[in-house]
Amino acid sequence: MAKQLDENLSMGVDVDGDGKPDLNISLKSIGLLVAGIVSMAGMWFTLKADIALAMEKPDPPISQIEFEYKDDLIRKTIELTQKDVITIKEDVKEIKKTLSLLEDRLYEINTR
Repeated sequence: MAKQLDENLSMGVDVDGDGKPDLNISLKSIGLLVAGIVSMAGMWFTLKADIALAMEKPDPPISQIEFEYKDDLIRKTIELTQKDVITIKEDVKEIKKTLSLLEDRLYEINTR
């Protein structure tokens, strides 16, 4: 009669020749190892196929509506009111005066 296999059946491997098993391998661990290798190989080939497919496809075109939304968003971000423009002009004039004053003071310090 055939002997029934036990899932905990293990085989010892003696690497250094001292008579004691250095590595125990069970039927369950061999099955898990084979399943893991097959799974990794499947993922590898799927990934390679996805990459090849992605390289063949052209970039999707930007639709007119998407372009208009992006354009409006950029314009609203940059758009300034008349009051903002006047305030910025005044700030620039004040910065120029301060810079001129600092240059004059620096010149006085260097000439002493």
